Amino acid sequence: MYDIIVIGGGPAGLTAAIYARRANKSVVVIEKQTFGGQITFSPKVENIPGFSSVTGNEFAEKLVEQAIEQGAVFEFCEATEIINGDIKTVVTDSGSFEGKSVIIATGAKHRRLGLDKEDGFVGEGISFCAVCDGAFFKDGTVAVIGGGNSALQEALQLSLLAKKVYVVQNLDFLTGEAALAKQVEAKSNIEVILSSTVKEILGDDTFKGITITSNGNDTELLLDGMFVAIGLVPQNENFANVLTLNKFGYADYNEDCVTENKGIYIAGDCRKKEIRQVTTAAADGAVAALAACKYLDTI
Repeated sequence: MYDIIVIGGGPAGLTAAIYARRANKSVVVIEKQTFGGQITFSPKVENIPGFSSVTGNEFAEKLVEQAIEQGAVFEFCEATEIINGDIKTVVTDSGSFEGKSVIIATGAKHRRLGLDKEDGFVGEGISFCAVCDGAFFKDGTVAVIGGGNSALQEALQLSLLAKKVYVVQNLDFLTGEAALAKQVEAKSNIEVILSSTVKEILGDDTFKGITITSNGNDTELLLDGMFVAIGLVPQNENFANVLTLNKFGYADYNEDCVTENKGIYIAGDCRKKEIRQVTTAAADGAVAALAACKYLDTI
C-alpha cells in the first residue's frame, strides 16, 4: 500500500510525486501513455523558468529522472476507477493499487481534427499553443483552425509574429466573444475563412499546408504551420464517481486542489482553470502533494 497514488505522469503528476517523496511519503505514479504529458509534443520550449530552450521530451525526461531519483515508483497502465474509502483502491487495466490518498492529474488532451497524417505532424508543423510555439513561425504563413475564444486568441498572438494568419471556421460565424472577433477583423494580416473545414493535410515528410473545403469546393492553403484550437478534452470520465465535474468535464475545484472526498486531490489541466501551462500544472502538483501530505500526517 502506498501513501499517495498519483494518476497521471505529466508535469502536475510528476511534480506531485517529487514533493511527496521529499516529504518521505511512498508514491506510485500511474500513466497510460507518455510520461511527461502534452509537453512531449513540443519540439522546443522557451517559457519554462530555468531553461532558455529545451525540447518537450528533454524536459519530460528530466522530470521523470528527478522523480525516480527521489524514489517514486512508476507503473505504465490505465486507471479506470477509484474506489473511495479510508483506503483508496485505484483499479487499472493491469491490476489494482491501494493507497491512503490519491492525486488525480490526468490532464486534458487537445481535440484533434481526425485527419490522415495529423498525428505524424504534431510538433513538426502542427501545434496547439501559439504562446509555446508561435516564435517558430516568425514571418511565416500559418492557419488557426477554430472560431472560439481560444482560436481567436491564438490568431491574435500569431499575428504579432507571422506575416499571414488564416482563421478557418466550420460555421458561418465566429463563436468567440464579439470583442475578440473585432480585434481579429481589425488585423490586416489575419484572414477569416468561414463555413470551411479542413479536408486534407498536404505534405509527406514535411508539412506543407492543408486543403479546405466549402460547399463542395476545395482550396489549397500553403502553410508553414497549423494551430488546432477546437477545444480540449479533460480526461476525468473514469473518476466521475469521486469528482464534481463542470459542464465541460473539468474537475470543478479551486486553487487549493482539494476535493470533497477526504484524501482525494486534483491537479493540473484536468482542473478548471484560466491558464494551462507547464508552470501552472507544476504549481498544482506541488499544492496537491503538500495538501495530501498534511492529510496523511493527521490520520
